[in-house]
Amino acid sequence: MANTVTVPSPETLKSLESLKMESEVDDDVVDPWNVVSKSETGVDYDKLIKKFGSSKVDTELLQRIEKITGKSPHHLLRRGMFMSHRDMHTILNEVEKGKPFYLYTGRGPSSDAMHMGHLIPFFFTKWLQDVFDVPLVIQLTDDEKFLWKDLDMEKAKKLAFENAKDIIACGFDIEKTFIFSDLNFIGQCPEFYQNMVRIQKCVTYNQVKGIFGFGDSDCIGKISFPAVQATPCLSSSFPFIFNKAKLPCLIPCAIDQDPYFRMTRDVAPRLGAHKPALIHSVFFPALQGAMTKMSASDNNSAIFLNDTPKQIKSKINKHAFSGGQATVEEHREKGGNCDVDIAYQYLTFFLEDDEKLEKIRKDYTSGALLTGELKKILIDTITPIVTQHQEQRKALTDDTVKEFMRPRKLKYSY
Repeated sequence: MANTVTVPSPETLKSLESLKMESEVDDDVVDPWNVVSKSETGVDYDKLIKKFGSSKVDTELLQRIEKITGKSPHHLLRRGMFMSHRDMHTILNEVEKGKPFYLYTGRGPSSDAMHMGHLIPFFFTKWLQDVFDVPLVIQLTDDEKFLWKDLDMEKAKKLAFENAKDIIACGFDIEKTFIFSDLNFIGQCPEFYQNMVRIQKCVTYNQVKGIFGFGDSDCIGKISFPAVQATPCLSSSFPFIFNKAKLPCLIPCAIDQDPYFRMTRDVAPRLGAHKPALIHSVFFPALQGAMTKMSASDNNSAIFLNDTPKQIKSKINKHAFSGGQATVEEHREKGGNCDVDIAYQYLTFFLEDDEKLEKIRKDYTSGALLTGELKKILIDTITPIVTQHQEQRKALTDDTVKEFMRPRKLKYSY
């Protein structure tokens, strides 16, 4: 998110036990740290949207985005990979009035290299930045990883810097993008810290326990952290970008991050700020199947952005869960199941040609296309994406990364 079933790690099992009551009511467990489904097809997003109280991305919204931007919706949007939203129509209303907004997204750096699942929100965010011509702030929550993972402070900061390179290599415009590490930036910006404290004052311990499931043995840093992730939703947290203007923000993110911003949407009006709008993505499945999302800590669950072509080929051929039949003869007769086949699922994220993707679906479902052939199509599709990303990353200098992370005025059309 198995040759037949993904076996959760001991850490996940412990988390599931702590969420036992929720798990008994709902087959899926989704929070900012755990995504586990009992179904081979993964999380039931219709059920999750209803549970979270968000709105489904529908044809009306897609048509409105196309009308306002003059661009065909991104393939991740039109294929339902970004399937849920909060107040997206409100953002479009602002655009129609000629009023500005900004984008905010983030990354929790827990490994030297990001994996392909991490690219999804950044590819889509870059598209949003381009078609709406808006500024973007990207938060690197190295403080979160310091609190949750077995990382020392310097290691957490180093991972943030390395992940910033992977993000920049996606092609973001340096004149419109500010990337910041919590551990380095917050102490430099009193307005950010002041907003953080204002948010902390508005949320009780019982509320944060109820939203995030914190226990009595969790360190107080974890309990206070949600306010850190909420703070970039307030434009006044970045006076060097927005001066004193109160701009609404749009947050592209995976739907497991929604609890942070449900909390923020409750707090923002009390601070005289706009409620943040969100557009949620589905989870990118692990190679072993859709019952959990990819993990940066499990090398075989993901294609990493520093993998070689040989490693990519080996991982896909060896670990990618197949929706095919046990024998060639049986597959020719019965066909494959695209709903669980990981090679096909990955192509829905990375193969932009709709007609080619539909032909692959029909051929695999009918049995005309074998699993090995489908995996080769995936290898041939994503290897150039990873190789190009590596070349763009290699071309970056430390000085360029530092410039992206320097507090400064950003350019935008308003």
